[in-house]
Amino acid sequence: MRYSIDTNTAPRPANAFAQGAVRGPLLQVSGQGPVDIESGEFVGLGDAAVQTRRTLENIEAILVAGGATFADALQVRVFLTSRDDFAAMNAAYNEFVLERVAADALPARTTVMTGLPFEGMLVEIDVLAVLTQN
Repeated sequence: MRYSIDTNTAPRPANAFAQGAVRGPLLQVSGQGPVDIESGEFVGLGDAAVQTRRTLENIEAILVAGGATFADALQVRVFLTSRDDFAAMNAAYNEFVLERVAADALPARTTVMTGLPFEGMLVEIDVLAVLTQN
């Protein structure tokens, strides 16, 4: 069975894709950015740590809506616009994830430096999780 995740606790997609998609025991969260769900604006302009935390909060809302948590995350992909933001992103990521996941059960992670679709967007993150109950 396949279905989409649709929650008002995370930013709405700007294009034709779901916040998340489930197929079997897998939940793929679409790439999220540092968008405030109330205003629809980016937060933390120029601050990769603030943007990382907000992005992870948005992902967490989609995971929860799909019946998962960060402890169910198998793979995390981080996209940065600049290598200079890696240390700030990494510190914010570590703090957020280690608050939610045991150190011996962390997800795999890839970090890529690339261009992102919106001005002011320093970070985008997506997550693949395995649902323990489906």
